[in-house]
Amino acid sequence: MAGASQIVEADIAEAIIATIETKSQKIESLLKHYKHIEALKTALDDSPPKTLDERCKSANWIVVHKVIMAIRDIDGMLNALGAEYYDILMKYLYRGLSTGDEPTCDQCLMIHEKLTERAGLGCILRCLSDTTNTV
Repeated sequence: MAGASQIVEADIAEAIIATIETKSQKIESLLKHYKHIEALKTALDDSPPKTLDERCKSANWIVVHKVIMAIRDIDGMLNALGAEYYDILMKYLYRGLSTGDEPTCDQCLMIHEKLTERAGLGCILRCLSDTTNTV
């Protein structure tokens, strides 16, 4: 019976990856047209929840990372983004900080600082206690 559940999990993972690939193409187009906020919202929407498949998490991180690194106006981004995205963005910022890559860490740290000022410590606590969105 375990073999059947692994096949279902693999099918679900493949579907998630296909969705992320489609999302990635849309994000590329948005970034080319300097629509960074729309690209970030698209990247954060429908993050693969409750998946244990590292390929899915990594594929979605690559998409989100590309957008995070393209953002130059952090205050403008936070003004336009909307509070409903703050918690999931915070999770991705922690993932970025954990990479150890200096440019990624610097960008994530700058966004984290501004996001914490705006959303408060509650955003950090919700992010750390969120078990639904595993990034």
